[in-house]
Amino acid sequence: MDRFRMIFQYFQSNSESVMNGICGLLALASVKIYTCFDFSCPCLPQYNMAYGLGIMFIPPVILFLCGLMLNRQSLVMLDEWRRPQGHRKKDLAVIRYMFSSIVQRAMVAPVVWIIVTLLDGKCLICAFSGSMDPEKFVGFANVTPVQVEQLLAKVPCKDDELMRNNISRKAVSRYLRCWSQALGWSILLILIVAAFLARWLRPCFNHATLLQARHWSNYIDIEQKIFEETCCEHSRLFAHKCILHFFESMRQEIKLHNFNLPRKGERDEEEEDLLQGITDKDQVNKLLKTWYYEKPPLNVSQTTQR
Repeated sequence: MDRFRMIFQYFQSNSESVMNGICGLLALASVKIYTCFDFSCPCLPQYNMAYGLGIMFIPPVILFLCGLMLNRQSLVMLDEWRRPQGHRKKDLAVIRYMFSSIVQRAMVAPVVWIIVTLLDGKCLICAFSGSMDPEKFVGFANVTPVQVEQLLAKVPCKDDELMRNNISRKAVSRYLRCWSQALGWSILLILIVAAFLARWLRPCFNHATLLQARHWSNYIDIEQKIFEETCCEHSRLFAHKCILHFFESMRQEIKLHNFNLPRKGERDEEEEDLLQGITDKDQVNKLLKTWYYEKPPLNVSQTTQR
């Protein structure tokens, strides 16, 4: 139990590292899913583009939503954005920092999926084979426009009898695959250059503002965790005290079963200290309502003075 508690505390204290690990696992999962996925283009003029673009962009949307759901800070950011003003001013810079951090992590797996599909080329060939100009390729002469449309739609299906040894099919497929791979490598290069510039040019801007936003972003996350832990501890103690009061009439029978209970006066005094004087349901509800609507100011000296 202590080992699991240590692991849980490590995950709580290193949420940023854990989220980076989760994003990496999602990225690896996206690659694994695509390699295991049996891509079968319908080879029909009406459905090729919808199928190809759907395979290219619908899974990234799902992966992006999964990244948002798995990121705990997304809920913390929404709570901070939607909460009433109270006694604590909301800092838009901190909310923007949290939003950018959440989106950057959630975009890792979708971008990996799109780049992998582009480098593979099957989706782009399926989607745009019917949009190619037949005059650029030999083998489509003396063919009616309807037949050209059907032949271009069958370019992704290399096992089709009509296109198995067709030279034009190979030319169209090779042409689209080159464009797909070029687009994939270009996107990858742009992202790497953008990340390089963002990392090396960041100190050139106001680094103090960035440190402040990062500090208070971590503070909001940690404050929420500690508040939830404190509420859980108070709930446990409150439930323990309510149950002891309920079984007060069975105290003699409990003693006969060798349960070592503290004396009533010591027990009540100890639990009163741990409950911080909040021993009533209305008091608990008022405390929670006050915490939500009137967040205390970030000034420890005021608490100390009181």
